[in-house]
Amino acid sequence: MRKNRISIFKAVFGRKITDSDLTKYSNARKIVELRITARKFGIDFMLITIGILSAGFGLKSFLLSNNFLDGGATGISLMIAELTGINLSLLLIVINLPFIILGYNIISRQFAVKTAFGIVCLAIAVAVIPYPDVTHDKLLVAVFGGFFLGAGIGFAVRGGAVIDGTEVLAIALSKKSGLTIGDVILLVNVIIFSMAAWLISVEVALYAMLTYLSASKTVDFLIEGIEEYTGVTIISIKADKIRTMIVNKLGRGITVYKGERGFGKSGEKLYDMKIIYTIITRLEVSKLKLEIEKIDPNAFVVMSSVKDMKGGMIKKRPLK
Repeated sequence: MRKNRISIFKAVFGRKITDSDLTKYSNARKIVELRITARKFGIDFMLITIGILSAGFGLKSFLLSNNFLDGGATGISLMIAELTGINLSLLLIVINLPFIILGYNIISRQFAVKTAFGIVCLAIAVAVIPYPDVTHDKLLVAVFGGFFLGAGIGFAVRGGAVIDGTEVLAIALSKKSGLTIGDVILLVNVIIFSMAAWLISVEVALYAMLTYLSASKTVDFLIEGIEEYTGVTIISIKADKIRTMIVNKLGRGITVYKGERGFGKSGEKLYDMKIIYTIITRLEVSKLKLEIEKIDPNAFVVMSSVKDMKGGMIKKRPLK
């Protein structure tokens, strides 16, 4: 590391360096890293705060005032509050506390601290902020209550925290079983909705399902975004033309692999060819397919969803 610093310094300043120079370089680098960390922390804090306010609005203005439920730890808290009359703010903290501890053990201390902050502040927001009572129409309550609650969860996730501990439980159980995270969340919510149908009413359980669907779709939209990324692998004998098209017309970066192509059982001889890989948004998929069709109708194209990425010639999501 020291040799690298010396080489960089000589290349820039063209003179012999001293220990004082290295100290100044090290201090400047620490300041830059500190600024980056502080900026990231500020953005995360802002996103979590927006999430808290949105979730509180969905809970108090829609769900709580109309005795509606949702899935996850929030749904459990709402159901217990409905059955026992215990304060919802207290329940939000108590029900999510085991998940915060679990998150500390299996994810990170930073995640646990952010999550604890988000959940406690959500409980305070529900207890203190005088959110208006918007509507009593059951369909509107289910749809928009789920929307604002889901938006709150989505913003919190973008900020590196959760305000519903079910996701943490799902991560823990998926590591110890053959189930995926989505399977675990679905199973937990099926249990919650079944209990709601048994303890309260079938109608409440059905509206809870609708609320959950609205919330989950909103979460997906905020996390994935309208510009959900798609990884595209293209195998074509006209790889050079396709490469030029992607760079010039779509303005995207590409990676070119060297591969071999053959026809397996037909016994055809393998031959070298270029394999193109690029990442685009789903809004550009149609245009890319059209341009490839123009160049090589027989091109082999494979597309796969990309959760997130960093760097390269791609537009960043605005909230990331």
